[in-house]
Amino acid sequence: MLINCKGKLVNLATPKVMGILNCTPDSFFDGGKYKNEKQLLQQAEKMLTEGADFIDVGAYSSKPNAEFVSEDEELKRIVPVVELVLKYFPETVISVDTFRAKVAKTTIEAGAAIVNDISAGLLDENILETVGKLKAPYIMMHMRGTPQTMVKLTDYDDIVQEMLFYFSQRIDEAYKHGINDIIIDPGFGFAKTLQQNYEVLNKLELFKITDLPLLAGVSRKSMIYKLLKNKPEDALNGTTVLNTVALQKGAKILRVHDVKEAVETVKIMMNFEL
Repeated sequence: MLINCKGKLVNLATPKVMGILNCTPDSFFDGGKYKNEKQLLQQAEKMLTEGADFIDVGAYSSKPNAEFVSEDEELKRIVPVVELVLKYFPETVISVDTFRAKVAKTTIEAGAAIVNDISAGLLDENILETVGKLKAPYIMMHMRGTPQTMVKLTDYDDIVQEMLFYFSQRIDEAYKHGINDIIIDPGFGFAKTLQQNYEVLNKLELFKITDLPLLAGVSRKSMIYKLLKNKPEDALNGTTVLNTVALQKGAKILRVHDVKEAVETVKIMMNFEL
C-alpha cells in the first residue's frame, strides 16, 4: 500500500498521521490562529516534532455554510504557506486541501506532494486531469453539494451503499485521468447528520471493498461535540476515541489537529491486530 509523494514512497501499511495547518480566518476550530510566518512555522514544527507524516495545508474553510473564497484569494493564502514550510522543513510531505485545478497545479509546482479534494472532482471539472498530469496522490472525499449547501443534502435511502456507489464512479473517473495513487475519505460531517456520521463510522470496514487506503477525518468535529454537548475546544478526548475506532475498522491515515495524541493512538493500536 505505497503512495508516491514526489519520489518519496510512503507505505500506508502502518497507519499515518496527517496534521492540519489551516491558513483561513474562519476554520471551525483554529481559524485565524496562525496569523504570521512565525506562528505558522511554530505550528508546523510542533506537528513534525510530534510525529506528523504529512501536513495538510488549507486556505478555504469547508465547514458548513463557510464563506465563498475566490480562486485568487485561495492562491494568495496557500502558496506562501507551502513555500514557507518547505523552506524551513524541506523534507515535509505537504498535502493541499483544495478542489480547484489551478490551486492544485500551483501548489504542487511549489513543492506540495498530495492533493486533498473535498469534492472528488465534482466542483472543478479540470482537477482530475490536472492531478493525473501532475502524478500526485489524490485524496477524494464524499460530499454532496458545496460547503454552502451540504447541510440540506442529507436525505439517503442507504447512506453507505450510496457512498460506495459514489466512490466507484469517482475512482473510475480518476483512473481514466491517469491518477494512480488514490485515497478515499468518507467525509465525516459533510452532507451527513449526526446519526449518519456514526452509521458510516460503524460500517467503515465496508469501504475496504474499494481496495484503497482510507483516510478518517473526525478531529474535533460536530459529531463529537454535538453529541457530548460541549465545544470543539473540549473535543480532544472524543477525537481520540473515534480515531481508535477508525483504526480498528481499517483507516490508514488520521487527519487531525492534535498530532501527538493521534501518533500515540496509532502506536498503541499497532500493538493489537488491526
